[in-house]
Amino acid sequence: MKKVVSVVLVFVLAFSLAALSGCGSSDQVTLNVYNWGINIADGPEGGVDYIDVVEKFMEKYPDIHVNYTTYEDNESLYTRLKNGGVSYDVIIPSDYMIARMIREDMLLPLDFENIPNYELVDEQFKNQPYDPNNEYSVPYTWGTVGLIYNTKYVDEADIGGWDLLWNEKYAGKILMFSNPRDAFAIAEARLGYSLNTTDEAALRQCAQKLVEQKPILQGHVMDQIYARMEREEAWIAPYYAGDYLYMVEENPALAFYFPEEGFNVFIDAMCIPKGAANKENAEAFINYMCSTQAGLKNCEEIWYSTPLMSVREELDPEVSSDPMAYPDAEIMAQCESYTNLPQDILDLYTSEWLRLKA
Repeated sequence: MKKVVSVVLVFVLAFSLAALSGCGSSDQVTLNVYNWGINIADGPEGGVDYIDVVEKFMEKYPDIHVNYTTYEDNESLYTRLKNGGVSYDVIIPSDYMIARMIREDMLLPLDFENIPNYELVDEQFKNQPYDPNNEYSVPYTWGTVGLIYNTKYVDEADIGGWDLLWNEKYAGKILMFSNPRDAFAIAEARLGYSLNTTDEAALRQCAQKLVEQKPILQGHVMDQIYARMEREEAWIAPYYAGDYLYMVEENPALAFYFPEEGFNVFIDAMCIPKGAANKENAEAFINYMCSTQAGLKNCEEIWYSTPLMSVREELDPEVSSDPMAYPDAEIMAQCESYTNLPQDILDLYTSEWLRLKA
């Protein structure tokens, strides 16, 4: 969590200083970028080899001032945009949320003449079901979901599947996702259902499993996981592989595995929402983030996997061959991407999630 705080503080200070000096007011355009927490190279804690990619972008484009803010999950992003009253130029949702936003006419088509670095994106990340004609999004990072556990406290005999999250032996030391899509997916995998099932009876069964789990949880979290797992306040948590690779640097006692029942693989991609005030500048930002320099620094600092082949070629071989960041074909055969679900199923998710949290 400390890195999220540092990002916010850096940009709050930058904004305040700009206001005091007059910089960024009359001769600069403000570009509003909305991204996941801990999802960009921000330099300060990485040492001399790390850079702040947003700062580098503003050096390259001195007429653009970036106002960078973060959110915790796709649902928070969607709600904020859907409710109106806010304007963003670049957002970075996950695959299934991009599909939903396309369906609801919330995104602008991109002008790829302004994004020549798109050619650096590996072909396997193009023509994805969430954006089949590559009109609205440019891949930013990709990754997988698995289980993180502390080897000092968790018995190796208990690991292997998602059932570790329901093991009463570790009551009070287990964390769970605080968003419905990821939480339901875990229950779905554990019960043998597709992560995209639309069977209402199956979904209610999954919801009941989550209700049964609740008494042994320490809590439902998102980025709060960093502090709790690193400080050993919690011992078990599902989360994204890239974040595990970040956390294990702070606490080498942490380990990770892909649950045998299956798990989610996702792509986060850059989009421009309708109502964006600075579309061409937004496309310049997207293009810069697809450059080898920015992509490499992001990959090295935040540990998420890159869709840019030029970056993969530049990575330290120890990183590019890491089985958590770049799983082999056998592991990838166990995973499933989320798809956009029908509205009635989304409504069921919402009602069951509210029941769970209440």
